[in-house]
Amino acid sequence: MSQLGSPFTLKGLTLRNRIAMSPMCQYSVEAEDGAPNEWHFVHYVSRAVGGAGLILVEMTDVEPDGRISNRDLGLWSDEQIPAYRRIVDEVHKHGAKIGIQIAHAGRKALDAEPPVGPWNEPFDDKAKQPRALTTEEAWAMVGKFADAAARAVKAGFDTIQLHGAHGYLIHQFHSPGINKRDDEFGRDKAKFGVEVIKAVKAVLPPDMPLLMRVSAVEYAEYAYGLDHMLEIARAYVDAGVDMFDVSTGGEGGPAVKGKPGNYPGYQVPFARALKDALGVPVSAVGMLDDAELAEHVVASGDADLAVIGRAMLRNPYWAIDALRRLDGKTDLVATAYERGYPGHR
Repeated sequence: MSQLGSPFTLKGLTLRNRIAMSPMCQYSVEAEDGAPNEWHFVHYVSRAVGGAGLILVEMTDVEPDGRISNRDLGLWSDEQIPAYRRIVDEVHKHGAKIGIQIAHAGRKALDAEPPVGPWNEPFDDKAKQPRALTTEEAWAMVGKFADAAARAVKAGFDTIQLHGAHGYLIHQFHSPGINKRDDEFGRDKAKFGVEVIKAVKAVLPPDMPLLMRVSAVEYAEYAYGLDHMLEIARAYVDAGVDMFDVSTGGEGGPAVKGKPGNYPGYQVPFARALKDALGVPVSAVGMLDDAELAEHVVASGDADLAVIGRAMLRNPYWAIDALRRLDGKTDLVATAYERGYPGHR
């Protein structure tokens, strides 16, 4: 068996393979009420039928003004729980596990009037000017993350991922180039993320792992490097993060410092760096479209999971196709589809 097709266990979570679907915004909440609809149901369930081990639901926001756009998902109300539970239950019927990415867009909330963040500078010259959160509001925001996570638990999700990457709120707080506060959340750049992690862990079952996506480095003029992220990530591990999903960049504005070209596997070395330095499992993301490349990433120990993004938008059955290519067979093909895979076992 390929390493990509082998099971993976983290605390109480066991995956049937090491293929995860990346959280990717669908911008498809037509009612603008934050609740998933039929599009989201089909979108996520089809990837479970398609053989993924873990499905990560797209960025789901803790308050209405935390959305990138008003067509994004949210989990700020108990009334939203049943729509998520319906997706979770159906995904489980097809053998996959499912997590949800809890987040706040901060200064990148395009439809907020105004957006909020740790500081009052926009992310580029075309963006709205954000309003800096007060210290009291920052503490209240920590509670909103915990409340959303508690709703996700009630909806039946198997794991929670916090979004601390790509220039969204947690990232904004731990970025020295963005966070210029002089209060407790400015003097300690890890504090906001640490308090969110601790508050979320307090509402999770003890055996549920907490995942976190981070940008290992930034590429803007004010960019931080890997050493800074390792320092922040150590604080996050101490607070309760069990696994990192390692990306880079996305902080906003033009990339001007050391940004590599977008080539297959270009972010994998950063995943390996966090894994080696912190001693925790990691997942890698970034154009891992080729089955052999994804296999190499996990077989070499660079990462414990291969997170597949746009390739799985193009092909809901990417996992089945990849494992058939690597192993020559797979038992993940649904009975209704067997005729499409002669000799599939």
